[in-house]
Amino acid sequence: MRIATLNINNVLSRFDPLIEWLDDTQPDVVCLQELKAQQGRFPAEALGQMGYGAVWKGQRAWNGVAILARGMTPVLTRSALPGEPDRSQSRYIEAAVDGVLIGCLYLPNGNPAPGPKFDYKLAWFEALLAHTQSLLNTGAPVVLAGDDNVVPTEADIYPNHSYWPPLWRSPCRPPAPASPPHLAATPRASSSNARPPLPRPSRPSARTPRASSPSAARRAPSRFSTDQRAWACPAQAP
Repeated sequence: MRIATLNINNVLSRFDPLIEWLDDTQPDVVCLQELKAQQGRFPAEALGQMGYGAVWKGQRAWNGVAILARGMTPVLTRSALPGEPDRSQSRYIEAAVDGVLIGCLYLPNGNPAPGPKFDYKLAWFEALLAHTQSLLNTGAPVVLAGDDNVVPTEADIYPNHSYWPPLWRSPCRPPAPASPPHLAATPRASSSNARPPLPRPSRPSARTPRASSPSAARRAPSRFSTDQRAWACPAQAP
């Protein structure tokens, strides 16, 4: 089972790159974060045309999480984290896919710290740890994947002129390198077992500006962080 996680940062305005990525990688399961779309505007029909069933929890302008499954519809088990301190924020969804329990999470970033947002992040962590332990206790195959908003070292952030060197660097850490680290994508090897191209869906309407527009470009994130992670427990999923 090929499982992927992606912070989409607006599923409607970035739908075209999403379908290109799905067609190129063809994962069996996808966890999406930062949908930034209301529940009724998630492009489930268009994704279904590509062969992906979905469960999701939307939220206007902020947050939002979804689980996609290739060739089937995930069976929703939870739409909120047990003990979550603020259920008005769409940050966790859980579903069963082909015998594996998948949890998709978008953890709060906690900025600024100290303050109430950082306290909220710590409370969310505690709820996640408690729920993770309960999942471990079941003995079932479980994967938790998503954007955990944890960047403990400079290696976890792709720097640019705005964020380099990081202002939050501790004095006890070594100085930042003079130039950004090289992040190169590994080309996919050709194979006789390669999956055929997926059918292309009709594009859903989006009221939000496309990424190519000047207004959207001004709001584009100015850093890339490697805080996308997946955990398999108690054993690696098949």
